[in-house]
Amino acid sequence: MEPGARPSGGGGAAPGQPREYKLVMLGAGGVGKSGAFLLHSTSSFSLLSIEDAYKIRIRIDDEPANLDILDTAGQAEFTAMRDQYMRAGEGFIICYSITDCRSFHEVRDFKQLIYRVRRTDETPVVLVGNKSDLTQLRQVSKEEGSALAREFGCPFFETSAAFRYYIDDVFHALVREIRRKEREAVMALEKKSKPRNSVWKRLKSPFQKKKESVT
Repeated sequence: MEPGARPSGGGGAAPGQPREYKLVMLGAGGVGKSGAFLLHSTSSFSLLSIEDAYKIRIRIDDEPANLDILDTAGQAEFTAMRDQYMRAGEGFIICYSITDCRSFHEVRDFKQLIYRVRRTDETPVVLVGNKSDLTQLRQVSKEEGSALAREFGCPFFETSAAFRYYIDDVFHALVREIRRKEREAVMALEKKSKPRNSVWKRLKSPFQKKKESVT
């Protein structure tokens, strides 16, 4: 299991309570991340004015989920706090503005940052190009976003926080990615344990036969 990840069924939920997913939003300042969250959040609070956290309860594929979302507000330079939330986060939304090519070019930096802290390429990520309603100001094509998402091997959405276009889809896709990764991790563990069991049985076999012959 990757560093900082929680085991399947984790998230601190009590028995019978919805699973909690810790999600982190990364991106340059001014790309509209907070606007997307404010459309969903039931409550918010500031953390040292560096980042904002939001808690949301939704249903995804007929299963309730509590989302604990951290908006880093583009403050990647606060390395001590950054490393903490990068390790604690279970899934990441990397956001840029389609009207700002600089924010798009910074996406790779955030993806590399995730890898440097977590040391795995298996961390669930969704790439988001926000402000899709501002077509007349577009600097980043949808094809460029799609190509980068293919390179990352992650879902991609162009969204509009102002008009709530595809906002729900982003959160749903990220939770599905987390669930899929957890299922794959469980299957890998099960597959890994089977050969060990069979080897152990083969090693025990001669001793069992010897014991039977003695009795």
